[in-house]
Amino acid sequence: MKIETVSVPTDHYINAKRVSGSAGFEVRTPIDNSILGACAAGDGDLVDRAVGAARAAFRAWAEAGAVARGVVLRRFAQRIRENNAALSIVESVDNGGLRHAIAAHIIERSAQNIEFFAGRAEHIGGEMVPGSTNTDIVAYEPAGVAALITPWNGPLMLSTWKLGPALAAGNTVVLKPPELAPLSCSLLANLAEEAGVPPGVFNVVHGDGSVTGQALADHPGISRISFTGSPQTGRKVATAAATNLVPVSLELGGKSPFVVFASADLDAAATTAARQYFNAGQVCVAGTRVLAERSIAESLLEKIREKVGAMRVGDPRDERTSVGPLISARQFERVKGFVDRARAQGAEVLFGGRQHSAGELYFEPTLLAPVSQKSEIVQNEVFGPVLTWQIFDDEAEAVTLANDTVYGLAAVIFTGDAAQGERVGKAIVAGTVWVNSFFVRNLAAPFGGFRMSGVGVEGGDHSFDFFCNIKNLSINSASFLQGTSSVWRGPH
Repeated sequence: MKIETVSVPTDHYINAKRVSGSAGFEVRTPIDNSILGACAAGDGDLVDRAVGAARAAFRAWAEAGAVARGVVLRRFAQRIRENNAALSIVESVDNGGLRHAIAAHIIERSAQNIEFFAGRAEHIGGEMVPGSTNTDIVAYEPAGVAALITPWNGPLMLSTWKLGPALAAGNTVVLKPPELAPLSCSLLANLAEEAGVPPGVFNVVHGDGSVTGQALADHPGISRISFTGSPQTGRKVATAAATNLVPVSLELGGKSPFVVFASADLDAAATTAARQYFNAGQVCVAGTRVLAERSIAESLLEKIREKVGAMRVGDPRDERTSVGPLISARQFERVKGFVDRARAQGAEVLFGGRQHSAGELYFEPTLLAPVSQKSEIVQNEVFGPVLTWQIFDDEAEAVTLANDTVYGLAAVIFTGDAAQGERVGKAIVAGTVWVNSFFVRNLAAPFGGFRMSGVGVEGGDHSFDFFCNIKNLSINSASFLQGTSSVWRGPH
């Protein structure tokens, strides 16, 4: 498939070879909803073939050691950097992300996702825990074949976020890219091969989640499953994994609060609130519920209105664009449905609320004042450029409102009081809480969700806790000195 100047393979990638499928699926660009072409679709047999290749490659990759793997993975990271232009073109056309943002930030972060974990893996394990008779040595051993299932809102970055620790730990991988935006992940396989990632270590199988994804989650040859997506699909993945007792890591979205106190820098808060519309609001950690302290609510609203009014909705290939399209016609109808129902239930449309003139899949940045905390628009994830607006009178009410959903992925707090920021941050139920900032992600720090936002923690050594089997080698050192040890001494 040709995306502007870039040729993108659309077959599966198994054991370092491109493999066609018996069926295919349509790939569209959200820029104008036109058809780009067709991509191979994998069935159970192709998934089995990919898992078999990964299992066959596992032992050699695992035994190569972290330092040798790191050499290859750093080359992989460098190939990502060197192909910034091509990857930016493909990702923007494929999923509607802003090309200038992808080129300036996403590609480098994707390279860092590989590079960081390559270095980190060289220092895990070997911890000695002394005891009264024995010394325990902690060992991290690669688990086996990891199934990585990634979403369409950030296919390249979120794939490398999973690939980095999985490969650095010594696992082999089968990646299922999102069917709505599979192309940058397919291109990624080429770069891995160019970097010297051995055959079978990294495999890509395209297809629909209900068929290809389900076959991957069901496969008895899988040792770990890392999934990012909706709670509904997450339940299916977890159910399949439970059959084979396979550990899962699930990041399942959110409905994050954006809390602004009277002491906050309102200009900074308004600027950051407007950022929640980036990627057309298709960001799992976005602070979509704006909670404003009553005394500054009117002033904050006007500042947000001003910031959003200056944002340009349009073609994501244009560097002047701030908000691009939604991923698909189905997603557009989902977002529109939420807004229409909220309006019918009495919500006030403070701004936006309609399709934008830029095109079929473009929706105006929207702010709604709901009639009730229990309303659908407050409680459920929209995953579009739609925020809600609520007012609170004191800190206790702010915390109550912030915590009153089934989610717990992230939160944003703006305050001029450091003690308040820490106090409220601890009280809010969320895996990540940003104070006077947003979307700052230190790769060494933990990331995960609470409640319906997911299961498991990744980032830093937490990623290796998931992608490895952690072994305790307990040695009676004194018995060696006495010459009476009966412990295993290794192969003869």
